[in-house]
Amino acid sequence: MKVVRIASLLTALVLLPCLGLAANPGTASAPGWETQVSSHAAVPDLIIGIDKDSQTFYMFTRKSPLEISRKLPCTTGSTAGDKMREGDMRTPEGVYFVEEKVPGKLDFALYGDHAFSLNYPNPVDRLKGKTGHGIWIHGRGKQFVSRDTRGCVALTAQDISALNGHIPFGTPVVIAKKLSWTKEPGSSEQTATQLAERVRQWASDWQNKRDRFFDYFQPEKFALTEGVSFPQFKSHKMGIFARQPWIHVMVDNVRVIQGPDYWVTTFEQYYRTQDLISAVGKRFYWQKDKDGAWRIVGGEYTEASPNIEGRYLGAKRAEVERMLKGWLEAWLAADVDKYMAYYTDDATNGRQTNAKAMRDYKQTLWVSKSPTRIAADKVEVSMHQKGLKVSFVQTYEDSAGQADKGMKTLVITPKGDSWAILSESWSKI
Repeated sequence: MKVVRIASLLTALVLLPCLGLAANPGTASAPGWETQVSSHAAVPDLIIGIDKDSQTFYMFTRKSPLEISRKLPCTTGSTAGDKMREGDMRTPEGVYFVEEKVPGKLDFALYGDHAFSLNYPNPVDRLKGKTGHGIWIHGRGKQFVSRDTRGCVALTAQDISALNGHIPFGTPVVIAKKLSWTKEPGSSEQTATQLAERVRQWASDWQNKRDRFFDYFQPEKFALTEGVSFPQFKSHKMGIFARQPWIHVMVDNVRVIQGPDYWVTTFEQYYRTQDLISAVGKRFYWQKDKDGAWRIVGGEYTEASPNIEGRYLGAKRAEVERMLKGWLEAWLAADVDKYMAYYTDDATNGRQTNAKAMRDYKQTLWVSKSPTRIAADKVEVSMHQKGLKVSFVQTYEDSAGQADKGMKTLVITPKGDSWAILSESWSKI
């Protein structure tokens, strides 16, 4: 998928914002999009809403439920309707995202002191043949008049200055002919919940290398927005599936936003193999296919927050603790089958260089010396190339009266949605 890279366009954007060079609006415009922003469970924490009919700028903040934190007058394109082509003087309608603050000194009369670029055209726009670029949210230093831009959204110079520092990168912007909002979950709750779960299922199927991973995509549309044939995309992924012994995919902070005939999911993704670690933000654009299923028609990369590795380890720690609990219980019960199920076939433990040798050793040992107490304290989880390293203080007692205490270190490797022990070492305290 393509990385959102607008920095390379900045020079052109500074010179030609809002694309007003060809002021030929064309003939009559289509009826506009009307939508409602609701407080469903997966709504983003911050949303900008633009009501073109009332020329109103809203900033919504999720404070259980969604609340209007700012309501300001704005001005949009001088021609009514959804933007379709470069120079038509219309403001686009749909879901967009703040890319970055436009750098450099601006023409104060036209743009005020601050301007923020949007990702128009988004993947669905491109599928519809929409053209143009350079759509901003910016100030207006001159006299403020409704419907007075070349396609951008403009606020007063005073209002845009007050918002500076409060519109972070990636803020969703919902632009509609008519926009309303509700504190209630609204009619979109069911679809939003379904799509949030679809993202998590997609990640799980990717992690487990399931064939149905590819069913989440609409092949023809995805190929058009991504610029690569779907068979090429599939072949590339299948090659990775074959080469990598394991893949880990964590998705976090999944949010869902309704568009005109599409929905957008945003999330952060932490991806691991033995050879690669990648942390990114992602947007997926979903449309219903002929069979009524929601499928991905396009995507965009963004930046992930800097603490995502810590969140990954936090999520994995819960999995590790569940694994340790089951492993210790099987050990205490001297259940060799359940105990060995926690190891890989090539696991090592000191002199035992594979799982069979470990099984034979434990089976013989437990005949005469069965465990009576095993505890793991001060558990620490850290990254390891082959998975995770788990260290803890181990206390052990057996039926023969033997007792010891030492530092146990496990290297564990992914096994489906769980973990398996690859190596085990112990040193006496």
